[in-house]
This record gives sequence, C-alpha cells and structure tokens, in this order.
Amino acid sequence: MTDPGNPLAYGLAGAALALLLTAGAVCAQERKGGPTPAPPGAVVYFIDLKDGSTIPPKATIHFGLRNMGVAPAGSDRPNSGHHHLLIDVPMPAPDRPIPNDFSHVHFGAGQTEAEVDLAPGEHTLQLLLADKDHIPHSPPVASEVIKVRVAAQPAAAPAAAVSGPVQQRSSPPGARVYFVQPRNGAVVARKTLIRFGLTGMGVAPAGFDKANTGHHHLLIDTTLRSLNTRIPNDFEHLHFGLGQTEALVTLPLGTHSLQLVLADADHVPHAPPVMSEVIRVTVTRTGRKPRAHRHHGR
Repeated sequence: MTDPGNPLAYGLAGAALALLLTAGAVCAQERKGGPTPAPPGAVVYFIDLKDGSTIPPKATIHFGLRNMGVAPAGSDRPNSGHHHLLIDVPMPAPDRPIPNDFSHVHFGAGQTEAEVDLAPGEHTLQLLLADKDHIPHSPPVASEVIKVRVAAQPAAAPAAAVSGPVQQRSSPPGARVYFVQPRNGAVVARKTLIRFGLTGMGVAPAGFDKANTGHHHLLIDTTLRSLNTRIPNDFEHLHFGLGQTEALVTLPLGTHSLQLVLADADHVPHAPPVMSEVIRVTVTRTGRKPRAHRHHGR
C-alpha cells in the first residue's frame, strides 16, 4: 500500500505510471505502419531457415505466410502483399516505401522463394511484407530476425542451368532503353537517384502481358549470363516490377558499372534484347570529385 501521507511515494507512483504510458506509446508507434491494414494473425516467416543455420553462399530461401495472400507489386488486393528480404539491416521506416538496394531485396513479382548470394561470414536476415506501393502494412508484418552463417564452398564443376530457355516476346524495331541520369563517368553520392529512359516501347508492371511493353531491371557490376531466361533477383539485378521509371538506389563507395535491361511480364528479356550501354559511375561520400591536394611552396 502507498502511504497517502508520503509525498515521495506519490512521486514514485506517478513516475512509474508515466513510464508505463510512454512505453505503451512507443510500442504503439513501433507497430504502426502504412495506410494498408494487415489482417489479425498475419505472420510471415522463413520456412527452411532457423536462427543459427549454416548455409552455402548461394542458397534458396523459401518464404512462408499465414492469414494473408501474396500479390505482385502494383496489385491492390485486400489482405495481400509481396515479400522483401532485409539483409544485415534493421527494419526500415514502417510508413514509407521500403528502399530497393543491396540490403533490401524486393520480390515484386509475388515470389515465395529466391536464390540469394551472400558473402561468407555472419549475416542477419528478416522478411518484411509490403503492400502494392512497397509500404509495410499496419501493423507491419515482419518475421523474427535470424542470424545465419555462410560457409565458403570449394569450387565445383559448372552445373546445368536450373531454368532453361523460355519463349521470348519480340521487341519492336528501334526500341531503346537508356540512362537519363546519371551519365557515363558521373560522380555520385552513395544514395543516388537513377532515371530510366525508354523510346519505341511502353512501360507495364511485371505480370501484365501487353505487346511492345516491359519493365526495367538495373544490372550493377554484372552482365546477363543468358538473354533467354528470367533475370535473377538479387543484389546485382534490381527489379522494378511496379513499372518505375526512376529509383533511389544505394551503392557502395568506389567505381561501378550500371546497365538497364527491359524485360517482359515474366522478367525475360525481349528478342532482340532492349539493353542500354554500360555506364560507369564513381561513388564518393560527398557525391563530388575528391579535391586535389595542393602543395604550397614558400
């Protein structure tokens, strides 16, 4: 019992109540997401990975989902969303679009599994569902954060391709994709806006099969191994299945090669392929060329 004649007891009780109210407000704020509600009991989880698992550098990860459905980005279906894989990063802002970069891998085509490449060592992984606009639901539907160890494997003989050639859709004569910005040789900041240009064709989201259309893919420091199979979805192959014509991407410091590739409803390049020239950009902390040091003589 609190002594009614003891002002110190009243002060302690008031402080405790204020602390509980503050904690409740913070908890509620953390659980608040974007404009799309999540149904009660919605859960996203890793099917075949557990905390502490050891996996190879190239591993297939399966995504599990309960009490919700999977729909591609851009599809406004109630009680549905698409998966995002967070790698070595904390949860992003719950009321804003999830970034699209090396650490935030989007699966806007509605994939429920993915083959990912991870460097040997320790990594954290987390799944986060998002709505048609890549914004987490309210409350956010996120898995537990798990830690995995990636073990290096000895080199093996080349294996046969998992997915063989598929039927390609034709591209119209004169179709061209290009970078509006940045230009070849540009110096940019780590987080930079890339704008995609397209002539002779239209843009349509992934999953929408319309003649003479496609959606953009950005290749970073890589080339396509095959022009008649689906483009991978990983750190080096960023998909823009919502039909985006620009994207804010995060690049490591240093020099990088960039190339745009248009692909059809199933993420397969057209025939003939619609690809930009490869450009090179240099990423600095300031987004500017380093100043040359001048030596002043006496």
